[in-house]
Amino acid sequence: MKTKHTFTSYVAKATLYLAGMALFVLTVSFPAKAQEANKDVPITRQQADAILDELRQIHHLLENLLQNQARAAAPEPLPAAKGSLKMDGGYILGSKDAPLTMVEFTDYQCPFCRQFETATFGEIRKKYIDTGKLRFISLNLPLDIHSNALQAAEAVLCAGDQGEFWTMRDALFRTASKLKQADLLSYAQGFHLNMSEFGSCLESSKHKADIQKDIQKAASLRMSGTPSFLVGKTTADGVDGYIIVGAQPFAAFDAKLQEILASK
Repeated sequence: MKTKHTFTSYVAKATLYLAGMALFVLTVSFPAKAQEANKDVPITRQQADAILDELRQIHHLLENLLQNQARAAAPEPLPAAKGSLKMDGGYILGSKDAPLTMVEFTDYQCPFCRQFETATFGEIRKKYIDTGKLRFISLNLPLDIHSNALQAAEAVLCAGDQGEFWTMRDALFRTASKLKQADLLSYAQGFHLNMSEFGSCLESSKHKADIQKDIQKAASLRMSGTPSFLVGKTTADGVDGYIIVGAQPFAAFDAKLQEILASK
């Protein structure tokens, strides 16, 4: 079919672009004279880090391009699936007594999670959280394809032990390409955390079990990608509502929240 053919061609072109850019980065990273002499030149750590950073940026670009193309070719989405959760933990932003609850499952290395944070979350906070209508709960769903996501989630929870959960969370979304252990320690030091306590928490994987509980909650809702959300009425022990998947625009969340409010 025409749509399938167009999408396949797009993937081929995007993959070719990625390969070409990777070759370009590798080529320009070596001294020209050494290339002319056809000699092997040891690559420095600084050069290697620069190459990897370029490739990560290209990878993120490719992810964005492919998802946008897939959305354009996809049929109209089905009605949002329903779901409910009992909440026995998690950091809450907003009033605990708010009539609406939004539970986010996020991955700090996910470019679409960062897109939601930078393009949509601010409007949700202004219209619903700050006005007492919505409580926002952030849970973790680090994906296996993102090598730094699990440790980043642990770092946010370790910062939470010292009252800086939201500060660390915001920082990681602003600098998602820098999530190695040295970066996480640097952020913690910038927030004036107790570095001995933070370092020990991170090294011991103190919150690994908490993250696993979040992953199990996501699995109970059949969520496998990030960001994913459960949006609905606040109940005595959690939330009952609808599942929304992906970095949707504010209008999509606004429409669902208004619909739920009206149903009350």
